[in-house]
Amino acid sequence: MTDTNTASATSPSSAETARTYQWYAGGQWRDAPSVFDDFEPYTGKVYAHAPDCGPEEAKIAIEAANDAFPAWAETPPADKARLFFKAAEIVRRRRDEIAAVLARETGSTIPFSTFQQDLVAATMEQAANWVYLPKGEVLQSNLPDTHSVGVRRPLGVVASFTPWNGANILSWRAVLNPLAAGCTVVVKPSEYAPISAGLMVAEIAEEAGFPPGVVNVVPHAPGAAAGIADEFFASDEVRVINLIGGVNTARLLAERAGRTLKRTVLELGGYNPMLILDDVDVDYAVRMATFGSFFHQGQICLNTRKIIIQRGIYDEFLEKFVARTKTLPSGDPLDPKTIIGPLVHQGAIDVMDQRISEAVSLGAKVRTGGTHEGLVYQPTILTDVPYEATAAHEETFGPLVIVEPVDTPEEAVAVANRVQYGLTSTILAGDTYRAFELAPKILHGIVNVNSPTVNDEIHAPMGGVRDSGWGRTGPDSIADFTDVIWINATRSERQFPF
Repeated sequence: MTDTNTASATSPSSAETARTYQWYAGGQWRDAPSVFDDFEPYTGKVYAHAPDCGPEEAKIAIEAANDAFPAWAETPPADKARLFFKAAEIVRRRRDEIAAVLARETGSTIPFSTFQQDLVAATMEQAANWVYLPKGEVLQSNLPDTHSVGVRRPLGVVASFTPWNGANILSWRAVLNPLAAGCTVVVKPSEYAPISAGLMVAEIAEEAGFPPGVVNVVPHAPGAAAGIADEFFASDEVRVINLIGGVNTARLLAERAGRTLKRTVLELGGYNPMLILDDVDVDYAVRMATFGSFFHQGQICLNTRKIIIQRGIYDEFLEKFVARTKTLPSGDPLDPKTIIGPLVHQGAIDVMDQRISEAVSLGAKVRTGGTHEGLVYQPTILTDVPYEATAAHEETFGPLVIVEPVDTPEEAVAVANRVQYGLTSTILAGDTYRAFELAPKILHGIVNVNSPTVNDEIHAPMGGVRDSGWGRTGPDSIADFTDVIWINATRSERQFPF
């Protein structure tokens, strides 16, 4: 790998020089046909010159992954585990450096960027155990002298679409899950994070010693994803489309996957409610709501989008929530004190403006926020938002949350279930048993009782229902990236009817 590709070259000490990157396939760093400018959200400066790959590069990466698949599938689990542990060591050693890359390329604040590195390393260490999970079972047979077993077999090449938000942890999740199952991976990172959602994964995988072709990365310029996606669907070797992204993209990919009979694993966004019952500690509810709503300036699929609160404590909660929100420091993501950094690009600012303006035109009130300086949008709280406002039922990827009063817990559940998304939710209650009884009634893949909507345990079966996708992360993902084959062997002669 050339020096121009090293992440150390993009550390703050050399921040004034934009580096040119290559793409990665078959264990080799390769020149792209062209490069594009990768901008820093906060400063607007060119952060890097990233490779602009297309169908030919995608084809090369798929072939490399397919060539590497048989050997990787047969690699002993202990050998795979050692590679995962080695990768974790590298991430821990380069923690601060990688965090700075995330802050500059994606606007992720230092607290969130360093949090990602700790979670990535921990996920790698846990994934080292998942390599032992693809196992078979002995089945009972009604036939004499017959041995019947079910065996899990990895599917092959996985095409993973990785996002810009939570770029490092989510890109590694899209890689580690299929690798643990015995698959090989081609990563197509977001055009807004080609380094931290893609090329940095390749860099660490190479340093850790993963065999050539096991991990491959094909970045592309904004608006140029179609050619790479076309190659994924045209290839017989690509067996799984693995998307961490938006619902509209998922619908397009799932439709095409249906025509080509490729398996899809979809980790999508949500419209995540926090239900607050009237027996809570209001101050604690405010702290949880502030974190859940505005961590990573609302650009996490798990962020709280609507707070549904019983009317008896609504006024007290709202007053304290607004006051606390106004104290959140915003600005430079490289400043460790910053909580609210920039949104990823101007389009995200435009969506925030449009959603807030529409809601206000329909009668909503802005309790705080609603303004921005550059790409830094002030955390915004809306009340009195009618359901026909887009912000009331569609995910807005930014620091925007709605507070809505209800009379009863049952009404809170009904409001939560009105939207078609079902990723994560929270019930905050003094009586935990009362909340636990309500939990199964909420149509979400994750229901947190007295924990925030932003709550992710590595070994848990995290994933959505309804329009928030299908498939699960962690050890449960083994089922998404393997087939079960039935092997039955009979020693004696069978009798046939003719």
